[in-house]
Amino acid sequence: MSDERVARRRPLGRGLAALFGENEGAVEFDTASQRRVPIEMIRPSALQPRRRFDETELDALAQSIREKGVLAPLLVRPVADDEAAFELVAGERRWRAAQRVGIHEVPVLVRALADHEALEIALVENLQREDLSPLEEAEAYRRLLGEFGRTQASLAEAVGKSRSHVANTLRLLSLPAPVRHRLEQGELSAGHARALLGAADPMALADEVVRRGLNVRATERLVQQRARRAEKPPRPLRDTDTLALERDLSSRLGLRVRLEPKTRGGALTIYYQSLDQLDQVLHLLRAR
Repeated sequence: MSDERVARRRPLGRGLAALFGENEGAVEFDTASQRRVPIEMIRPSALQPRRRFDETELDALAQSIREKGVLAPLLVRPVADDEAAFELVAGERRWRAAQRVGIHEVPVLVRALADHEALEIALVENLQREDLSPLEEAEAYRRLLGEFGRTQASLAEAVGKSRSHVANTLRLLSLPAPVRHRLEQGELSAGHARALLGAADPMALADEVVRRGLNVRATERLVQQRARRAEKPPRPLRDTDTLALERDLSSRLGLRVRLEPKTRGGALTIYYQSLDQLDQVLHLLRAR
C-alpha cells in the first residue's frame, strides 16, 4: 500500500459518533444498515486489540443490561463465508454482558469494513474508553504498522494521538518479557515502563522499583543515576602490593610518595617541601 493512499485516509480519532457515520467528515463505508440479530450469530473478532475483560465491570454492565436492555448498537461486519453471521468490530463488552443475562437479540449496525478499518475502529473505541492496557495498545499499533501499511504519522492521526505517543507506546514491546509481565499485571505503570526503556538492565531496575514502591519520577532519577555510574568506571583499589611499593619508594627517596593505579597504567606523585629535596630527587634520577 502506497504512502499516498495511506495519507488520504480519513482520521478515526474524532469520536465514536464519527465511526457510525453521524458526523460530517466521518469515515465512509460501503454499506450501512441497522437491525436486530440473534446474539449467537455474532462472533468475536481476532482483530480485537483487547485481550482481558474485567469480570467486575462485566457483571455491573450485565446488571444494567438486565434492567434497561442493550441501548447502544454493536458495530459488526458481515462474515464472508456465512451470510447469516457477523463479526464484532466494536461493543464486545456489551456482547459479553448481554450473553450473561440471556439476551437473545441485540441491536447492531452493519458495516462492510476491511481488516485495517475494523482494527482501527476497535482500537479507537477502546482508547477512548481507556479500556486497553499499554501493551494491548502497543500491539494494536504494531499490527496496524506491520500488517496494514500504516506509517506512524498516519496512524497517530487515525487514532487521535500524537506521533510521539504512538512511538513511545510501540517501544514498550522492546522491554524484556519479565518487565512486560509486570506491566501487564499492573505492578508497573506505562510511565514506569517508559523510564526503564533507557536502562542498561531494565529487569533488575524493575525489581527494585517494585520492591521500593518508587513512583515514576523516582524511577526516572534511578535510571539516570545508574547510567551515570555506568559511564564512570570505578577507580582501581589501592591494594596491599601498591601500598607496600609506596612505602619502599618513600623509604628510598626519603619523601612521601603516592601511587594512583588507573584502568590503564597509573600515576606516581612525589611530595617535597623544599628545593633541596627536589634536587635530591633529580640527583637520584640522573644517577640511574
